[in-house]
Amino acid sequence: MNAETQQDESQFDVVKLALAIIVLISGVAGFYFFKDQSVVLRVIGLLVTLSMSVALVYFTHLGGSILRFAQGSNIELKKVVWPTRKETMQTTLIVMVMVLFVGVLLWMFDGLLMWGVGLITG
Repeated sequence: MNAETQQDESQFDVVKLALAIIVLISGVAGFYFFKDQSVVLRVIGLLVTLSMSVALVYFTHLGGSILRFAQGSNIELKKVVWPTRKETMQTTLIVMVMVLFVGVLLWMFDGLLMWGVGLITG
């Protein structure tokens, strides 16, 4: 019985997702179809259809999982310890010095290889 209910739910989710896409496409089409109307009204209509599409997706299993993921991400983001300005500047300076050092080292190695190949090939 449970598997049958899940299958019905997943089929209904597909219908809701398809309906959300249709509503969104009709909103965009309506935005361009009513080009003689005020831009403000057209944008409001577009935002309303976008909201309806998001609401339809929200009530699917996919929408619920996206919401749970966003909530978990927000919780994890609050746990991040951001570096201070001084730490950021020091790290940036270290990276720039290392990039310059490795660039010069590779340039010297490339010159050495070119010199060696020149000796071999004459």
